[in-house]
Amino acid sequence: MAINNLEILGMEGAIVNYRRGRHTVHLKHCILVFPSITSKKEANKLISRIVLWTSPSGKELKGMITRSHGNNGAVRAHFKKAGLPGQALGQKIKIIK
Repeated sequence: MAINNLEILGMEGAIVNYRRGRHTVHLKHCILVFPSITSKKEANKLISRIVLWTSPSGKELKGMITRSHGNNGAVRAHFKKAGLPGQALGQKIKIIK
């Protein structure tokens, strides 16, 4: 399944979790999953895209997709400042650029 640039813009996904290890949690790095992305090759096409999460109060936080995560199409995104709050986990995120 080939994905072109028009299909990528506006694509919605979900915030699955923070990037973490056994003893550490990186609050600025999140793992995202997009339903139409199912392989590492397709996930690599999303690198350097800007994603947007909107809080319930209307505040918008932007992050950048930096690399793929695993072999099934998940990606990692880096957010500036304090990162995403815990209430963002499991919510929708959108590719805007």
